[in-house]
Amino acid sequence: MEQFSQNLSDVLKQPLPGQHAQKKMMPRLGTSFDRFSIEAKAGAREGAVLLLLYKKDGHIYFPLTQRHEYNGAHSGQISFPGGKVEMEDKSAIHTALRETEEELGIPQTSIQVLGTLTDMFIIASNFNVRPVVGFTEDPPEFSLDPREVAEVIEISLEQLLDNTLVKEKEIRINNKFPIHAPYFDFDGYHVWGATAMMLSEFKQIISEYIHPMLS
Repeated sequence: MEQFSQNLSDVLKQPLPGQHAQKKMMPRLGTSFDRFSIEAKAGAREGAVLLLLYKKDGHIYFPLTQRHEYNGAHSGQISFPGGKVEMEDKSAIHTALRETEEELGIPQTSIQVLGTLTDMFIIASNFNVRPVVGFTEDPPEFSLDPREVAEVIEISLEQLLDNTLVKEKEIRINNKFPIHAPYFDFDGYHVWGATAMMLSEFKQIISEYIHPMLS
């Protein structure tokens, strides 16, 4: 894990695949190929999420969280732990670590930050989000915030790299507007939208630069 994390940290310091990789999992409108805009807008709120890697049973995993059902843009969705940058946060990285501790009970001091992925603008909530990548030496002991997290889902890198798990479906926004959304099917959990797009960039980084090193 130490060599893996060092290799990944080095790669994240280089130019990233960026929007080209993100758009592979980007929903499109109706039956056309019109894509949503992911260019950051002036006045967008700032947020951050954490992609946390750890080794368990000989495999490398990362956790996703499933939200509760509520009256909001991301009701019931599966996402990374994270949230809004608060005034007391020193940086977006601090936001990602703080939110992960609050949502999953993982101490900030146990996480080593390896770098960041490409920022993403999420039109549904008007957030510009910075995905932070980190790792922890030991498998985390999750202590979920019941107000924010309904369930934690552990995904292995093998699952992420399995192209047969990339599928597509039609989703109706507000039960009216159809979009065609690529998604990852992780044991029946459908991960789409912004989270899938961030994972798409991470997948390309792992498959092109890190996975060959592991062979």
